Amino acid sequence: MSTARIAFASFIGTAIEFYDFYIYGLAAAIVIGPVFFPDTDPAAQAMNAFLTFGIAFLARPIGALLFGHFGDRIGRKSTLVASLLLMGVSTTLIGLLPGYALLGWGAPALLCLLRFAQGIGLGGEWGGAALLATEYAPKGRRGWFGMFPQLGPSAGFLLATGGFLLLSQLLTDAQFRDWGWRISFLASAILLVIGLYVRLKLAETPVFARAPKPASVPLMQLFSRHLTPLLLGALSIVVCYALFYISTVFALNYGVDTLHIPRREFLSMLCVAVVFMALATVLSARASDRYGRRPVLLVANVAALLSGFLLAPWLGSGSPGLITLFLSLELFLMGATFAPMGALLPELFPTAVRYTGAGAAYSLGGILGASLAPWLAQQLVMHGGLAWVGGYISVAALVSLMAVAAMKETRDSALE
Repeated sequence: MSTARIAFASFIGTAIEFYDFYIYGLAAAIVIGPVFFPDTDPAAQAMNAFLTFGIAFLARPIGALLFGHFGDRIGRKSTLVASLLLMGVSTTLIGLLPGYALLGWGAPALLCLLRFAQGIGLGGEWGGAALLATEYAPKGRRGWFGMFPQLGPSAGFLLATGGFLLLSQLLTDAQFRDWGWRISFLASAILLVIGLYVRLKLAETPVFARAPKPASVPLMQLFSRHLTPLLLGALSIVVCYALFYISTVFALNYGVDTLHIPRREFLSMLCVAVVFMALATVLSARASDRYGRRPVLLVANVAALLSGFLLAPWLGSGSPGLITLFLSLELFLMGATFAPMGALLPELFPTAVRYTGAGAAYSLGGILGASLAPWLAQQLVMHGGLAWVGGYISVAALVSLMAVAAMKETRDSALE
């Protein structure tokens, strides 16, 4: 199978999955509260919407363990198809779900259920996509090939943000709130068909095909023999989540509701900023092959720690130029810390537990770094101010910095 096809297959799946995930994050910042929690004040609506946002992160480790079990037992291909299908169907159903006005409290209950299913699907997706890329990668280029699933989030976010921006330009605020937001969720069905077509044409990775008999219960082997790399891997990715969701979901809500920046304008700022995330992903992946995973991540984490001190003066300034600069910096650092993970996390584990281990580390890091990030940031800004939100980013970066410092370099390790 051609390397170009493998790179595209690993990219397109994560792009679609993260599109699904990000449109919910954007909707949570804009419209989920009023549609599904209308009987509360605006601040409580935002809090409830951000709590439903966090549910998926709690589900992601379950998805990572569930799909990881079958990915390590029966192979990568069929597991990747199943995870994509679950995610796409759940997202489409959210677009069809009636609001509180029709179903009462049944509406937010079903929303939480579908959000949980989204989390399970995404929990199984990333690990498989990363393994697909790295287990096919030529020697010395795992960082570069591991970059392609890491580029998926940039593309997914740009597509999600661009879609919301287009709808905001074509529809009035009332139309967008009544029904327009649903279009982005229903469009997931089209993307799902494209993704399934690509995934069904894949072959099993050569590393898995030549592996000895798989572990009967990969999870047990992971916990008994590889607990330290699991924990370090989870902690190393915390900063990625914190950077991303503070500078997108929280910042969007804060910019529109508190700074009164028009939604279209703020979405345009995010579209500019995410380009820097994609650029950093490419540069960081190349650097990780040349210099190693650890040096690149150590430098990026130190920069992320320092960037937390800029949140209050730049985001709080209300200046479109300074806010765009801040968002671009944070998403650039997100790309720089995120890109090496496509190779690093798979390199931490042997073939028998690689799907389970890489996916579980990725998803556990999401619980720590992102599940409550928008909600916690909302609490921090209400009770302490924007500087406390910047402190959250700096603490997350410090956690990841210490985890990476405790690791050994994995660039030259063999995938056995």
